[in-house]
Amino acid sequence: MSDTEIETFDSVWDAISQTPSEAANLRLRADLITQISAVIDERGWTQREAAEHCGVSQPRINDLLRGRISRFSLDALVNIAAALGTRVRVQLDAA
Repeated sequence: MSDTEIETFDSVWDAISQTPSEAANLRLRADLITQISAVIDERGWTQREAAEHCGVSQPRINDLLRGRISRFSLDALVNIAAALGTRVRVQLDAA
C-alpha cells in the first residue's frame, strides 16, 4: 500500500483548471449557461425559437442547453443574454 496524497479542491472548476483565472472563467461561463437555459425554459421556447430570439443557430442553442462550456466565450454568452432582454452583472467578491 502506498502513501498517496489525496488532493482536494474547492470546486470542480478548480480541479480541472490549470490556473485560478481559468477556473474563474469556467465558473462564470457555467453560471451564465445555467441562467440562460433557465430563461429559455421559463419562456417555453423550442430550440429553434430560442435560436431566433438569440440571433444564433439552433445547433448553437443545443450546445448551450447541453452545457458545452468549451464552445462559448464569455462575450458570446453575454451577447446571447442581451438578445434575451436580460442584463448581465458582474460582482467581485473576496476570495
